[in-house]
Parts: sequence; C-alpha cells; structure tokens
Amino acid sequence: MPDSKFKAFVFDAYGTLFDVHSVIEKCNELFPGKGETISRVWRQKQLEYSFLRQLMGRYTTFLEITGDALRYACKDARAELSQNTEKELIDSYLKLKHYEETEEVLRKLQPYRTAIFSNGSLNMLTPLINQSPFAPLLDDVLSVDEVKQFKPTPMSYQLVLEKMEVRREEVLFMSSNTWDIAGAASFGFHTAWINRQGREMDQLGIKPHYEYEDLRGILEHVK
Repeated sequence: MPDSKFKAFVFDAYGTLFDVHSVIEKCNELFPGKGETISRVWRQKQLEYSFLRQLMGRYTTFLEITGDALRYACKDARAELSQNTEKELIDSYLKLKHYEETEEVLRKLQPYRTAIFSNGSLNMLTPLINQSPFAPLLDDVLSVDEVKQFKPTPMSYQLVLEKMEVRREEVLFMSSNTWDIAGAASFGFHTAWINRQGREMDQLGIKPHYEYEDLRGILEHVK
C-alpha cells in the first residue's frame, strides 16, 4: 500500500480539472464581443439551476440543465440562439480545456486510487474525459446521476464511499468550487480547495483542510 493516510484522491471536474470558461472562445466566435458575459452567466445559471432543482425535488440531468442555462444566458445577452449554434456551444462543453498541470499530477498519483466525482452526467463526462490525455490515469468516473442527488447534498458524497469502498477519512477531495468544498468537508472528507483565482472562502462556518493555488499542491500528501 502506498505511504499516505489517503487511499482515494477524488477530483471535481468542472473548474478543478477542466476550465469551464474555455468556452469563451466559441461564444465569441458565434456572438462577437459577448463571449465573456455569456460564459459567466451560463456557468452561474448552470449551478443555480442544479441547486434549485435539488431543493424543489425536480431532478434532471446536468446536460439538460446546461442547455437550459445556456438558453437563459443567450437571452440575457440578447444573443439569438439557433438550434445549430446551441449545438455548437453544448458541444464545446464536451471539449473543455484541461488545466495544464492535471496530467502531471494524476501520473504522480498512480499508486493511489483516483476518481472524478461530478454533478455532470455521464453523457457529458465521458466525451469530455475521453478527449483528454489523462483518461487512462483515472480509476473511476462517478456521476451524481446514479443517485439523482446533486452535490452538495450528503447523499451525493455517499456514492464515493460505496463505489470506491473507502471510509470518509480515507478520501482527499479536491474542488475549486467553495460550495463543493463545504459540502464535502461537512460530509467528513478531507478537502483541498484549489483556489486558482485567489478568492475568499464562503462564510459557512466550514473551512477546507488544505488550500492550494493549483493541483500540484496536493502532491505533498504523496510520500
């Protein structure tokens, strides 16, 4: 067994391994000058709709939510969205750019169990991960779609324990999203906040166990 207190290194996908705002380029190509605004609102509504649907008990896949959020963002930006442009933009979400250190870090974690755990449905995650160079370095790709409970509900994080056959304290969970870090820490995971933009942690009475500016920081837990 590798020499670490953690048996499983579990990563959020969007914003942690993959840059959600790499869609700006495609947004600007289709709607010149509006790319940054559309991308920002698209992501904002994507998260908001998942939280609201969880609270209302009206679950649908993250792919459906991503489409709904895109349609809102384009209406808000006064950008005419045809069926073809909608498909192009949704397809761009399946080809997000990964952060440059991701493959290096996953290679150095090879003696350990590694997984992605995401709100994304598998019909989003599978093409996204398969087009990356690090797909073979992951042991598991876990989607909340299996339990139909979006993060940060406790029931969603339970999926990691069941699928990876580990205890809560044996998991190091990485995310760039503060709400995800709060949810995972509340559930009992050790957490590493990947704070790429140098932001402040949300005031929820919960702090990450570790904070790093990129994924390389977690390698201090690998001996």
